[in-house]
Amino acid sequence: MLTFTTLASGSSGNAALVSSGNTHILLDAGISARRITLGLRALGVEPEQLRAILITHEHHDHVSGLSVLTKKRSVPILATPATCRCLGQKIPGLVPLLREQEAGTGIPLGELWVESFSTPHDAAGSVGYSISGDGGRMVLCTDLGYVTPEVKRAVRGCDLLVCETNHDEDWLRSGPYPYSLKQRVLGDRGHLSNEAGAELAALAVSSGTRTVILAHLSQENNTPAHARAAVCRRLAAMGCDPERDISLTVAPRGETGPVFALGAEEDGFVRGAALC
Repeated sequence: MLTFTTLASGSSGNAALVSSGNTHILLDAGISARRITLGLRALGVEPEQLRAILITHEHHDHVSGLSVLTKKRSVPILATPATCRCLGQKIPGLVPLLREQEAGTGIPLGELWVESFSTPHDAAGSVGYSISGDGGRMVLCTDLGYVTPEVKRAVRGCDLLVCETNHDEDWLRSGPYPYSLKQRVLGDRGHLSNEAGAELAALAVSSGTRTVILAHLSQENNTPAHARAAVCRRLAAMGCDPERDISLTVAPRGETGPVFALGAEEDGFVRGAALC
């Protein structure tokens, strides 16, 4: 059974766990090593059991816990060549652990198959990940300024989508951010708004996705209720009832979220159901 859990999600830090059987993969490490360790242990996983750490890009809110987490643990760190170069320059001690994976390629990691896809973001080699195992597939798609054809291909048909809904455009434009930061977030290499994220969620749901997790919300320019309402409106417009037809949740900012299981119904679990 494939399971997915966020350990933290937001502009202040991101990390998640994907597991299948005895294979456990950490997606990003943008919170403290202590918080990652506590989150993993709450899920019954020791950091030493991690098969790999996948990094979407080198920004602080995705890598801040890497150095301490791997100091005494030889966990391979997978990222694009450009991201590996940036990480090696920022944290030289990581160099022996860095493993390059070109965007658009796939590799086996234990019981999981991991494919990356490029995302348009102001980072050296930003990617999202599509991870398959035990008959299920989840896609992590955050930190992108717009939805490219490559992103659309990656998202179609997945069982679970982690979908960015970073900000409300009106709140961002009228908010306290300096002009340069507003332009960065709103640009083609920034972040998806609630409405843009809703379009991505609608694309996924129309192709069979039944679990959508809204993620990477801005603390200053969004709220969970606001993001969820925007996505609900878009799904309702296409005839989907988010309360009945799919599972739609918002990833918690600073704590471990529910465990979502993508497994066969005959095993006693419903595909995409939250176990806790």
